[in-house]
Amino acid sequence: MIRSLKDTLVLPLSSSCPSSTMILPSSCVSGDEVYSTSSSSVSLDSSVFFTETPSYSTADFLEFFVVNVGGSRHVLSPDLLASHPETRLGKLARCSRESALELCDDADFLENEFFFDRNSQTFQYVMNFYRTGRLHVREELCEISFLQEIQYWGIDEHRIDACCRERYHRRKEQKETLDIQREFEPEDHDEDFVGAAFPALRRRLWDLLEKPKSSRAAGTFGLLSFSFVVLSVVNMVLISVDFEEGFEESDAGFDAPLLSVVLEHVCMVWFTVELALRFLCARDKAGFSRSVPNVIDLLAVLPFYVMLAVERLHGESAELVSVGRVVQVLRLFRSLRMLKLGRHSTGLKSLGLTIAQCYEEVGILLLFLAVGISIFSAVIFALEHDVPATTFTSVPAAWWWATTSMTTVGYGDVRPDTAVGKLLAFLCILSGILILALPIAVINERFSTRYFGLQVKETAAQHAEMLRMLERGSVGGVGVNLRDAYARSVLEMMRLHGEERASSRSSVEDDLW
Repeated sequence: MIRSLKDTLVLPLSSSCPSSTMILPSSCVSGDEVYSTSSSSVSLDSSVFFTETPSYSTADFLEFFVVNVGGSRHVLSPDLLASHPETRLGKLARCSRESALELCDDADFLENEFFFDRNSQTFQYVMNFYRTGRLHVREELCEISFLQEIQYWGIDEHRIDACCRERYHRRKEQKETLDIQREFEPEDHDEDFVGAAFPALRRRLWDLLEKPKSSRAAGTFGLLSFSFVVLSVVNMVLISVDFEEGFEESDAGFDAPLLSVVLEHVCMVWFTVELALRFLCARDKAGFSRSVPNVIDLLAVLPFYVMLAVERLHGESAELVSVGRVVQVLRLFRSLRMLKLGRHSTGLKSLGLTIAQCYEEVGILLLFLAVGISIFSAVIFALEHDVPATTFTSVPAAWWWATTSMTTVGYGDVRPDTAVGKLLAFLCILSGILILALPIAVINERFSTRYFGLQVKETAAQHAEMLRMLERGSVGGVGVNLRDAYARSVLEMMRLHGEERASSRSSVEDDLW
């Protein structure tokens, strides 16, 4: 009976089946029945004695062995795996038995089977790599998960075939973008206040501060916060204007600088109270302090109090004469208030994420501009410095001319006079246009992707919030029908998903062309 089973298994392997791989069912014949060559009556003791020989490699006594990956059994040829000795299975085909246990999760030497607790679907691509020498990635696979799998099997990502390489690296960059996006996003909006002090009050305050679409009161608070940001920015600009001539003899009797100071104090009090309430409501104080939007809020408020303290000390002590310069430097940080608008604007968030994502493209752009400016400034100085009354008095002056020319600004304060210099100016402007146009398409595409992604995420968050409020039985704000709001969020998500499918079809057509 054992001899007949051996014949039925070995003959297909040598004749009809490929020599590389074959998937076996779980009820397949054991390994000792396959590699037994002396007699059909093989005892269990002889098999055990044979498996305890550690001096031979697996390829010395096996014509094939079984690899079990996630429940899928594959019969492999050692010669096939030996063609890629740097991979995990290539090392397994050449190693000894005690070393084999370091390369797999488990092994059954009686049946010559090696177990790997890995994804069986991804292993199909690994098998295809051993058969053809080409590694492909399908569109439906997660690129990050695929990278982890091939790294486990010892296959470098550079072995990915050219037809899939561009899509793979593009999807991989999206993962890096998501990591950057998490750094710029505020703390998780779905705070869990179960077990915290005053959970109901903190929940209401958190919804009021962080979820402007959760109720009418929250929407009013969000609009009021946005108005204070705009008012603070406008007031910061008006403080620098000299109103003495226009308002010194005013019949109305109010002092414009005094009004600006009052508005400054009112806005700072609002920002301070808002930031303090957010900090008190947050469960994770450390995570709240590390969030980029909250750091921006702190930096927008902190200079005001530092300036206030420095001015008080300067007024009381005659030794602090040089603190005026410190105050002037601290006033520069007031411009950070404009970044607070990013909390209320999806477009500004998308712009910040795009700049953070495209730092390589921006760096290359600056490098190209620096090289072009250096070359054109040196050449134009050599051509124009001997001309009477020339404006190219030095190479730094030529740098300024090359910068304004390549960026197509062209102030005209420094300009060439000779015909050769004007021709060089034309070439400088033309090269600047070409250099600036190179990253525009990439930046525009990534900005559109980020903007659309943030829209989808905000809509999904609103949808989930409405669903949670319905489950909690909350009544919402005054005049808010939660079921209607939930239905609107569903319709908005359907609209965005429709736009995403249309955008995907358009991208596929562009790739085909």
